[in-house]
Amino acid sequence: MIPLLKGRYTARFAETRPDIEAAQRLRYLAFIVGSGAQAAGLRADGLEADDFDALCRHVLIEERKTGRLVCTYRFLDLAGGADIARSYSAQFYGLDGLADFEGRMLEMGRFCIHPEARDPDILRVAWGAMTRYVDEQEIALLFGCSSFHGTEWKDHADALAMLKHRHLGPKRFLPKVKAPNVFKFAARLRRKPDARRAMLKMPPLLKTYLMMGGWVSDHAVVDRDLGTMHVFTGVEINAIPPARKKFLRAVAG
Repeated sequence: MIPLLKGRYTARFAETRPDIEAAQRLRYLAFIVGSGAQAAGLRADGLEADDFDALCRHVLIEERKTGRLVCTYRFLDLAGGADIARSYSAQFYGLDGLADFEGRMLEMGRFCIHPEARDPDILRVAWGAMTRYVDEQEIALLFGCSSFHGTEWKDHADALAMLKHRHLGPKRFLPKVKAPNVFKFAARLRRKPDARRAMLKMPPLLKTYLMMGGWVSDHAVVDRDLGTMHVFTGVEINAIPPARKKFLRAVAG
């Protein structure tokens, strides 16, 4: 997959320990410093790290001229549903419904863009790199946790109502409640979503998943340490609309 050169940016896999630390430093800036996370997340070394970093491959999106890291995310490649318990998401969601899933699976996590970077091409390059990897490795399911900033469900009510009405996952795959602090939006929200407000509040990463035909869990996990709420998100590659596949592959080409 790597490298992918597009316009002002290049996408590549982290190859060295300093590469991974650069990704962790950007994650710290995005998830801890820039999110209002609680002091529990603060580290003296300025890195946002966990045990899954050693299991994953890390993607770096950098400015070609300056080398500045503007975006990062990580991949956990799983042979199939039998390995789903090894995923980061399995800490928070009961994923037994995916245990019989046939085909390779890819967990995409820790996605973030530098808080000072505003170029929409960054997101396009990030998805182009992901698309190339998915195609080359014949991935059947892309999944992960998509986060809303803030832990109060009322701040995200229209977006969550939109997820309930249009984007809940298939019953056979729908994650069960596992985390101690969740908001069961599919059961509790009765409101009809305001489409405009919903899309304004929808996180960019989740919005892209949904445009690819993605689906979500029926509840959100509240993470007070990071000051977020997240929903499990899955994208079955064969279900991506043809026009969206064509666009993504054009970026990846």
